[in-house]
Amino acid sequence: MAALHTPICDFNLPAVQFQLPDTEGKIWTLNDVQGEKGLLVMFICNHCPYVKAILTDLVEDTRKLKALGINSVAIMSNDILDYPEDSPENMAKLAKTQHFSFPYLYDETQQVARAYGAVCTPDFFGYNKDLKLQYRGCFDNRQKMNTPIESAQHDLFNAMELIAKTGQGPEDQVASIGCSIKWR
Repeated sequence: MAALHTPICDFNLPAVQFQLPDTEGKIWTLNDVQGEKGLLVMFICNHCPYVKAILTDLVEDTRKLKALGINSVAIMSNDILDYPEDSPENMAKLAKTQHFSFPYLYDETQQVARAYGAVCTPDFFGYNKDLKLQYRGCFDNRQKMNTPIESAQHDLFNAMELIAKTGQGPEDQVASIGCSIKWR
């Protein structure tokens, strides 16, 4: 598994519209998930060790962000034929066991991931209330998977909190690192 880094933030790039099913078949759009003060779009999957390493904290941070007016949505775009752990059935199990407070959507055609320019899992896109991109960076400084949890700096949460307060993300952002999206 090659580790990839995300590109730097292209400030004010508009969010891409989508219509994707969740793990129960309900169709969600960008407008359905937008929060009063912004939106966090996350490309994740079930099998990626980078996602697994942060998942508990990610779920907790999304709950805190919701209280600040920032909603979240997770999108899984991997090829499930080669990676059956990422199937919709397994997505539903993960969402239930981890108590996701956000929709977990399946991008079967991979068109949404391509439209966003997602390259890896996890890949985070933080938008302000106008759905203009303000953050494209890492979850925290554990991304090399050797930083102790207790000393982790929560880059994503801090950036999204700033977006909720000011509408703008931080100038300095550290690229996320993760497993490549499994393209067909």
